[in-house]
Amino acid sequence: MSIQCSTLMRPLVAVAMVLASCLYAIAQQPPSPTRVRGTIEGVDGDMLAVKSRAGEDFKLRMTADTRVVGIAKISLSDIKVGSFIGTTTVPGADGSQNAVEVHVFPEDMRGTGEGSRPFDLRPNSTMTNATVAQTVAGNDGHTLLIKYKDGEKKVVVSPETPVVTYVPADKSELKAGAKVIAAMKKLPDGSYETNRVSVGRDGLTPPM
Repeated sequence: MSIQCSTLMRPLVAVAMVLASCLYAIAQQPPSPTRVRGTIEGVDGDMLAVKSRAGEDFKLRMTADTRVVGIAKISLSDIKVGSFIGTTTVPGADGSQNAVEVHVFPEDMRGTGEGSRPFDLRPNSTMTNATVAQTVAGNDGHTLLIKYKDGEKKVVVSPETPVVTYVPADKSELKAGAKVIAAMKKLPDGSYETNRVSVGRDGLTPPM
């Protein structure tokens, strides 16, 4: 009886080992990127060729409903109490949240992605979209108290921190040399498509 059980178990053990090996291999694969930050190399119809900041080449097919928005530079003084902003922050040595960039949403985008979540711009960075409840000027910039539906955060914005806003744009601004951030979706055949592209105005590199 034990010999028969052993004989029957061997194939099952082998299958389990193969399955475990496959799952491990899948787990070790890096996740597919959800956005590419880089420079447009060329445009051919609805195909966008982008070289990422890391030097990788991507070809993105723009969907029929692709939305293009411009990114324009503004000043720190343009951030007011009541502004709805997004900011990438990293923790400082003193425990403060230091802004890597701040983008001010226009009124028609108020509420976009409200909340705070991990972000992929820098190691340990966080993206927070929230309303400015208080702004305090200091010698080294501004400290913003921002509030969102699940909490609040104090953010230190230095004079060197890029501050930008969204402005209307269209596909005519997607040309070689333009700096962009494009949302990416990997399709079953391995190709990529995009339905949203943010393009820097006047040579600006979108900082987010």
